[in-house]
Amino acid sequence: MSTFRYLLPAISLGLLAEPLSASDISTSDLDFFEKKVRPILIERCYECHSVESGKSKANLTVDSKSGLLQGGDNGPALVAGAPDKSLIIEAIRYKNRDMQMPPKSAMPAAEIKILEEWVQRGAPDPRTQTIAHGPQKVNIEKGREHWAFRPIANALPPQATHSHPIDAFTTTALTQKGLSLSRPADPVTLLRRMSFDLIGLPPTPEETTTFVSSYGKDPQKAIRTLIDRLLGSPHYGEKWGRHWLDVARYADSNGLDENVALGTAWRYRDYVVKSFNTDKPFDRFLIEQIAGDLLPAKSLEERHEHATATAFLNLGAKVLAEADKEKLVMDVVDEQIETTGRAFLAMTLGCVRCHDHKFDPISHEDYYALAAIFKSTRSFADEKNGAISFWFETPIGDLEDFAAVKTAELALAAKKQELATARSEEKKNPGPESKKRVEQLMDEMDQVEKNLPDLPTVVGVTDSAITPTVPIHIRGSHLTLGKPVERGFPKVMEASLAPKPHFPADKSGRLELAQWLARPEHPLTARVIVNRVWTWHFDQGLVRTPDNFGLLGESPTHPELLDYLATWLPANGWSLKDLHRLILTSATYQQASGPSVEKDPENHLLHHFPIRRLQAEEVRDALLSVSGQLDLNIGGKTVPLRNRQFVFNHTSKDATKYDSTRRALYLPIIRNNLYDLFQQFDYPDPAVSTGQRNSTVVSPQALLLMNSPLADQASRGLAKRVLQSHRDPQERIAQAIRLAYTRDAEAEDIANAHDFLIAADGILASSIQDYEERQTRAWELLCQSLMMANEFIYLR
Repeated sequence: MSTFRYLLPAISLGLLAEPLSASDISTSDLDFFEKKVRPILIERCYECHSVESGKSKANLTVDSKSGLLQGGDNGPALVAGAPDKSLIIEAIRYKNRDMQMPPKSAMPAAEIKILEEWVQRGAPDPRTQTIAHGPQKVNIEKGREHWAFRPIANALPPQATHSHPIDAFTTTALTQKGLSLSRPADPVTLLRRMSFDLIGLPPTPEETTTFVSSYGKDPQKAIRTLIDRLLGSPHYGEKWGRHWLDVARYADSNGLDENVALGTAWRYRDYVVKSFNTDKPFDRFLIEQIAGDLLPAKSLEERHEHATATAFLNLGAKVLAEADKEKLVMDVVDEQIETTGRAFLAMTLGCVRCHDHKFDPISHEDYYALAAIFKSTRSFADEKNGAISFWFETPIGDLEDFAAVKTAELALAAKKQELATARSEEKKNPGPESKKRVEQLMDEMDQVEKNLPDLPTVVGVTDSAITPTVPIHIRGSHLTLGKPVERGFPKVMEASLAPKPHFPADKSGRLELAQWLARPEHPLTARVIVNRVWTWHFDQGLVRTPDNFGLLGESPTHPELLDYLATWLPANGWSLKDLHRLILTSATYQQASGPSVEKDPENHLLHHFPIRRLQAEEVRDALLSVSGQLDLNIGGKTVPLRNRQFVFNHTSKDATKYDSTRRALYLPIIRNNLYDLFQQFDYPDPAVSTGQRNSTVVSPQALLLMNSPLADQASRGLAKRVLQSHRDPQERIAQAIRLAYTRDAEAEDIANAHDFLIAADGILASSIQDYEERQTRAWELLCQSLMMANEFIYLR
């Protein structure tokens, strides 16, 4: 412990100069290097400082880890963890006239920021040797030996004492280690777990009473009834839709250089919620998001739904002011390939833009075969505002909708003219009255502009001019082209999926790609989604790297169970609700939580149910729910901005607000400026597809909950509910416990709360003279304390 304690300052100060090796690099750091850092080094540095170029100006090479460590004439090029002490960062910042790289002109600010972050992260660098860039041979046959690329096995549950198929697999693995499942969880714990798991909300005292009563008569019938009730709730789609929105890197603003509102993205959010609520088969859900615009539709409503689904491909952050439009297009193609690969295949495909995959059997040609499909897809609108290129949007309204927008725009124009006239008059006859009139009209204009309706459109994609081939971009640059590659799919996954698809000459190929992904026999698709569902239930996957099934990802803890579920899901109509029923009715899911044992220290074999902290949205929604203030209205636009309106105005003031009492799902997701509660409670980066959130425990979380207006508002609401419920203090305490923790109060709870109220009254006496006011404030403090406790924040 002492060694670790003294090591931390060394790391934080950047005194450990050795960059992390490939085996030590986390998946996120590896992705960051391959996706963002390596392309910059190749583009900006290799021409003069690489073995491949035959040049090492100033005796410096940067195309290997050892080259950076050794440095050149001026010494080591970087100090891991310390950008300000690293010569490579000093050079690219262009502040030292004697050391400026690249020599002709400075890098874009965004690229400098990426390299600074890379060094700050500890300069994770997997390059053990220089890579020859351009087309290389990938050993496909050897690659197919990796478990994730093998055909899905027809796994049968082993003969075991448990009749449930999931329990048959898990208990067999536990028995081999001399372990067993924990005892069943008590009904109150199980109710709270399932409620948060399926709808993201705590159960009410009435729901608790009903469930506990029925559980006492017939436990399994009560559990099945509970599962059906929760799956039938409209709030199920909000909870599980939120999981998918993480994967789809959903946001309400673009981020990057032009942080403007994605003002119609909410329609995709509502599409996802509806899809989960209606239990849309997952294969259909997949196809609609990749190629909804290419599907036949039975009605106009269905056509609009299909168009909305394709927002999945176009929600990514974009450098809208990029002057090189061909680079912008290829950057978006790259982002679409990366997101599609992560979401449906759990593969990191973006790094193959520059070279063969460093670790997985994915070749340069594989990448550009996919790029030809997405290059034939239109992601940008024709109209441009100066140098800004906006994303493509599909009209989904009728003539009346468009007419309403035009009428509102005319009203705004009239208000602007009225303001201009008032300003002109103020110049001729200055005084307080005319100034007041101008200020009034400015406020009125702001309100009109803020409430202007958007054109009835939705961000999405459509087919563009078909590009049957795309040349390999050497080092990922569109300025250096190699041989052309026809449309196609990664070869390592094709063996069991013959015959090869035929790509229509007049279509992009997205529909063929989507149908290929959705095939039940695809070695990855079903495995990936059942693993995601398992991860979101147990806070750990059967594959514990849900976004990476490649060679650097982890192997399955229960490979036969994974393949059983991957076979079961397509055989049962790709129904995720049925998959929930299968998982939640297992003894594995219904067991109690507890500490890990030495034989299974990380609980890989699930000898107990994992304890997890509530996610950011669950914390917020639970605070409002128990205080009786949560607005449960579903869907609709919730971002107070027009489409393509700047999120930050000329004063750098954020126009979005977070004081709504609706579910957290409907709060604005602003890239580069997340809601502070989301940031503290590990909300993922909305620019990146994320299948599993981090779960940290840091002191600012407690400080935020103790001091935030939200917590104060919730504590006042809960205190009001409690004070109005009973006159007897003990009954009030019992009610507070029921609301906050689902369970009944124990004698110790009553005693501790009573002591707290007496102490609070004594402390408040000096500042609050009125007894009733002092009592109310004491109860508010008690309620806040209950909601700050681990029992409220954690799920067992």
